Amino acid sequence: MKAEELRERQDELLGWKINVVSYRLGGKFFCVVYNVDPGARLTREEGATREAAESKALEKAGWYVSRSGYRRT
Repeated sequence: MKAEELRERQDELLGWKINVVSYRLGGKFFCVVYNVDPGARLTREEGATREAAESKALEKAGWYVSRSGYRRT
């Protein structure tokens, strides 16, 4: 299988700069959220639609970031 409909964007989550990458593989969409600095993956989720996959991934990434104890300014 080949990834299709790739979309990448930068955003901010609780003061952290993140990259949000989503794509379709077969009949499912996948979303990966990365911390821009230092470039670590925060989470990966899947869903029936791009919106569902991104929503789940951003929610989970927000959970991790909020519990990190480190606040960016």
